[in-house]
Amino acid sequence: MPAGVSWPRYLRTFGASIFAMFAGAQAVHQHYRPDLTIPEIPPKPGELQTELLGLGQSKNTPSQN
Repeated sequence: MPAGVSWPRYLRTFGASIFAMFAGAQAVHQHYRPDLTIPEIPPKPGELQTELLGLGQSKNTPSQN
């Protein structure tokens, strides 16, 4: 085994680390409570709270004539 650890101790440590990862992911999921709904119609630009205001109004974008 790696670093001279016995199989039972290695499996216990592996199981504890997997459990800690799952528990941490669940805790973060419960804390932030993501919105997992999928809207029927995509929102129009500017309607989403996560969009940066003025992001599409860059000077480097070509103007549409």
